[in-house]
Amino acid sequence: MSKLRPVKIVLAYSGGLDTSVILRWLKENYKAQIIAFCADIGQEEELAGLEDKALKTGASKCVIQDLQEEFARDFIFPMVQAGAIYEGQYFLGTSIARPLIAKRMVEIARAEKAGAIAHGATGKGNDQVRFELTAAALAPELQVIAPWREERFRKQFPGRAQMIAFAKKNKIPVEATAAKPYSTDRNLLHISFESGVLEDPWFDASSKKMRDMYKLSVAPEDAPDEPEYVDLAFKNGNCVEVNKKKLSPLGVMQTLNKLGGKHGIGRVDIVENRFVGMKGRGVYETPGGAILHFVHRQMETLTMDREVMHLRDGLIPKYATLVYNGFWFSPEREALQALVTETQRDVTGLVRLKLYKGNIIVAGRKSSKSLYDPMIATMEGERSTYDQGDATGFIRLNALRLKVRALKSEQKE
Repeated sequence: MSKLRPVKIVLAYSGGLDTSVILRWLKENYKAQIIAFCADIGQEEELAGLEDKALKTGASKCVIQDLQEEFARDFIFPMVQAGAIYEGQYFLGTSIARPLIAKRMVEIARAEKAGAIAHGATGKGNDQVRFELTAAALAPELQVIAPWREERFRKQFPGRAQMIAFAKKNKIPVEATAAKPYSTDRNLLHISFESGVLEDPWFDASSKKMRDMYKLSVAPEDAPDEPEYVDLAFKNGNCVEVNKKKLSPLGVMQTLNKLGGKHGIGRVDIVENRFVGMKGRGVYETPGGAILHFVHRQMETLTMDREVMHLRDGLIPKYATLVYNGFWFSPEREALQALVTETQRDVTGLVRLKLYKGNIIVAGRKSSKSLYDPMIATMEGERSTYDQGDATGFIRLNALRLKVRALKSEQKE
């Protein structure tokens, strides 16, 4: 990896406080051309005026590319097929976006003949690892610049107050203020809120005074008083229709985000274990993702073989950790994905959900691939094709080792 001062640097740019300050700082301290790159992965109104802002802040060029369909199809959907939720709570919204952003940064750096890429991830978080592991996997020749890990940067900006003051002095418009000192990250899968007042794990982020923080969903108590039913069709483990309307992966996510947000679904407040070793508190809105994970599991319960399901489920913590830690472009994640794809062959059918005040309730499921046989499962003896007498030998054989152990224990006594 070259340590020469790069002539061009591709910066992952969001227009937020950190990357706006970093853009100007890189230009002043590295004397390089800064190419601001923003991946449109579902930020919506946050992209308004972004190019003009980047150029006024000091970028020589601003590249904004719509990657939403690729994000949904090649990143979100495969992850949902794997059932990946980190530590049983986090839907991995930020984690899964970073490999795509970094992948495109690498491609732009090569096209622009830039010698380095840069990011605004702090030295305490996970994103620095996700960006840099992706770069290492895809373009090991590129230099990676992480201002937050440079002592001179931290001395100049020991906190967000100094960054806000710097932005104000340099006439860089940012949404963060002293009154709302938390950071956000938004994409098609979720929006996250961290730092500032949220660093106290006892602070109630669901309180009325925090209502204005949320962007994708209403509070469950403010959701409609009547439930809403929605039908979701699956083919080979992917949702392909919502209420009988065929949709692309992007269309599915956009539709479910609106439905989930309307009913206060997908809010998560967690303390998670970061890859770097510390715990961190985050508040997340994942309305569409919460619905998709739930409904996918319901489809699997009807169509997936027991042992195949248990095998895949045993790999969920590993898969989720690989995504969380930034190893999307690793051979082990690709190997796991091949297994996951195989498990999804028959996950096809229809699930009906009821959405009500933050709750996702299953209201029906059916499939031509269903492994559920009512003639076997029925408790009506005269109708069942299952001979309950067969269970006697089954239980005896499974109990044999337990009986032997118990007898041996009695002999020792």
